[in-house]
Amino acid sequence: MYAGISANFVRGGATTIETAEYGSAAQLSFEKTPIYYLLGRGETSGRWIIANGEGVDDYPQLAEFALGGGTDHLVSLLEFPKEAALRGVSLSLTSDRPGGFSDDQLAIIATLFPALGLACYRIAASKTAADILAVYTGAKTSARILAGEVQRGTGGAINAAILLADLRNFTALTEVYQSGEIAGFLNEHFELIGRHVEENSGEILKFMGDSVLAIFPTGGEDGEDPETACMAALVSARNVLEANEALNRQRAREGGPDIGVDVVLHLGEVFYGNVGARGRLDFTVIGRAVNEASRLEKLCGELGQDLLMSESFAAACGVACEHLGSFELRGVSRRADVFKLAVPTTASALKSESIFGKPSASDLA
Repeated sequence: MYAGISANFVRGGATTIETAEYGSAAQLSFEKTPIYYLLGRGETSGRWIIANGEGVDDYPQLAEFALGGGTDHLVSLLEFPKEAALRGVSLSLTSDRPGGFSDDQLAIIATLFPALGLACYRIAASKTAADILAVYTGAKTSARILAGEVQRGTGGAINAAILLADLRNFTALTEVYQSGEIAGFLNEHFELIGRHVEENSGEILKFMGDSVLAIFPTGGEDGEDPETACMAALVSARNVLEANEALNRQRAREGGPDIGVDVVLHLGEVFYGNVGARGRLDFTVIGRAVNEASRLEKLCGELGQDLLMSESFAAACGVACEHLGSFELRGVSRRADVFKLAVPTTASALKSESIFGKPSASDLA
C-alpha cells in the first residue's frame, strides 16, 4: 500500500494524483524533500527563498522549481490525532512572483491551511479506504461494496469462466520450513498468479490456504462473450504455469523447493454476492460450478496434468482440446468429461489465430 498520496496543482495545467508505495523509488525521492526535512526535525513549517538559492543544492525538487522560474517555496505541516487513519497532511506552495509570497498572501495561507488540511484528509482517507478494500476484495467487488451492496444475501447468478489454481503438495512443506518461509513462498506464487489473472481482465476472489479462485465473467454489463472470457482464462492459466516454472528454476539455484501448480478451468453459473454471518460477510462466488472446479482439481495428480478443463469450458474456449475421459467427482451426481489442450502450447501462441478452432465433435465425444 501507500506510504503517501499527493495531489499536484500547476497553474494552467491538469491536477495529478501521485502515490508512493513503501520501499518504492517515489518513497526514496520523498526522503530528499523539504517535507521530509521538517518531519525529521519535528517542525511544522519552513520557507525557502529559491530566488536566493536556498535549498536548491539540497533538494532536487527545489532545483527543478528554480529552473521553472520559482522564487519562493513554503511548506506547512498539519498533524492529525493519533486515532485518525492518516498521520497528517502537508501543503507545499511555490511562487514565481518576483519577491516571492507577500505578507498578505502568507497570512491568507495560514488562515486557510487548517480547513484545507481537513479537506485533504477526507480525499486521502476516502482513496486509501477504497484502495485497501480493492486489495482485499478485488477492484470489481470493492466497487460493488462501495456502491452499497452490503446486505447479506444480496448478489445474483452470473455466468463466468472459473480459474482454480492449487499449489501442489504444499502442505508437506510446512513440515520442513518455518512459518515465515512458508508465507514467503505463498506470496511469491500468489503474486504471479494474481498478475496474470489481472492482466487478462480476471479477478481473484479468494485465497484459500494454498489455492486461488478467480473468475472471468461472461455476459451482463461487465462480462465478455463466453469464448473471449474462456480464452482470457486459458491464456492466464498458461502464463501462470510458465511463470511458475521460471520461479522454480530461480529458486532451485538458491537451494529452495520446487513448488508446482495445478490449474483447473471451468465455465458455469455461480452466485456472486454476500454470504456469511450478520456481523461478518464475505463477497464471493458459490454454487455447483465452483464445487465442480474444486473436485476437478483433484484429478490433476491422478492424470499427471497441470492444466485440466471441464466439458463446458473446452466447448466454449475456441481451442482444440483432447478428451481425457469421464470421471466421477465426489459430491457431484453426474460424471464429468475432462479435457486438456490437444496440442501443448505457450500463452503467446494461444493468442495466435493459427491455433484457434472449436473442439471437434470427436473431441467432445
